[in-house]
Amino acid sequence: MKADLIVGIQWGDEGKGKIVDLLAQKYDCVARYQGGHNAGHTIVVDGKTHALHLIPSGILNPKATNIIGNGVVVSPAALIKEMKQFDNLLGRLFVSESAHMILTFHTLIDQAKEKLRGDKAIGTTGRGIGPAYSEKIARQGFRLGELRDVDTLTARVMEYFAQNKAIFEALEITLPSREELNAELSEFSQKLVPFLTNTTQMAWKLMDDEKKILLEGAQGTLLDIDHGTYPYVTSSSTISAGACTGLGVNPKDIGKITGIVKAYCTRVGNGPFPTEEHGDTGERIRKAGHEFGTTTGRPRRCGWFDAVACRHASRINGCDELSIMKLDVLDGFEEILVCVAYEINGEQIDYMPLDLDNVKPVYKIFEGWDKTEGVRHFEDLPQTAQTYLRALEEMTQTKIGIISTSPDRNDTILL
Repeated sequence: MKADLIVGIQWGDEGKGKIVDLLAQKYDCVARYQGGHNAGHTIVVDGKTHALHLIPSGILNPKATNIIGNGVVVSPAALIKEMKQFDNLLGRLFVSESAHMILTFHTLIDQAKEKLRGDKAIGTTGRGIGPAYSEKIARQGFRLGELRDVDTLTARVMEYFAQNKAIFEALEITLPSREELNAELSEFSQKLVPFLTNTTQMAWKLMDDEKKILLEGAQGTLLDIDHGTYPYVTSSSTISAGACTGLGVNPKDIGKITGIVKAYCTRVGNGPFPTEEHGDTGERIRKAGHEFGTTTGRPRRCGWFDAVACRHASRINGCDELSIMKLDVLDGFEEILVCVAYEINGEQIDYMPLDLDNVKPVYKIFEGWDKTEGVRHFEDLPQTAQTYLRALEEMTQTKIGIISTSPDRNDTILL
């Protein structure tokens, strides 16, 4: 059986957690395939809010198996802390022994380099994700499976410290002693080794046994290391193709692909954002949508829907359908704008150029509506909201399959 996939197609924070949680009720397994604890899913079930950073959203389905794949960079400390929210995770949560670890020094490097960049900072979460991926690509990383032999791992990390002594001194980073490091790694080993396994073999067996798998990404397409707004991107492949390398499945194993997108746009951190609204409109969207980062609490930059970027992202991911999130946030606006083209050097283009810094959005104006919050049937939406949604389908060249009208799991329209 093929695995279905959920992918964000803006700059992240699209509301993937709610959709994965909703769909996970129908799946036997939910697998996370990239990113680290710089990502965050906020899920509201029966009025209770759950914030997840590493554990797949399927954890809220007691019948679902949950996998953290090899493409994820895992902070042992963060994972252990997150696991404390749940009881009896053995047999429900499985972590790839091949996944690379984020250790304390990765976080210190991340924060020190961001500080040195000054006004050219990427705007990372400072959680060590970039340095961990860098070491992975440089073939100097540390994998979770190495926690099975703490003394050997300790010696390897200490050797790494010695080889990179000049870098740590330049960044004014104080490193732990061998004893301190060994004690920390021993704690990680005790608490995480029981959850480690070969998740690629596990995913293959689940598919061979006709089990239903849902693949879950983090961040969004426009933060992809290859296809995003570089260098203001994350350090992993956030697109659907990243699921293949991040879990060990092949392209033929992928089934339905659902792209998650807000009814407007947000972005955290620095980098180009053509439809950003800096004044009252942006602030109104931020307040209505509670647009503050799950991981950092930082206020998100807010603006209008970008149909050019969405169409681009939908094509890259091969989206079969879109899930439109937070439609209710736009309730009460008299006019709603959608970017349908970019203007650059006096010329209009309908595609994403290499550099978004100097583009100006070309807008189409739609009539607003009073209230969509809590609506659960498409025909019950205001006519102007229906018109807006059908226009998004046409402009993005992708049909809409799901519409969310509040954070609650049940306030969802299935088309």
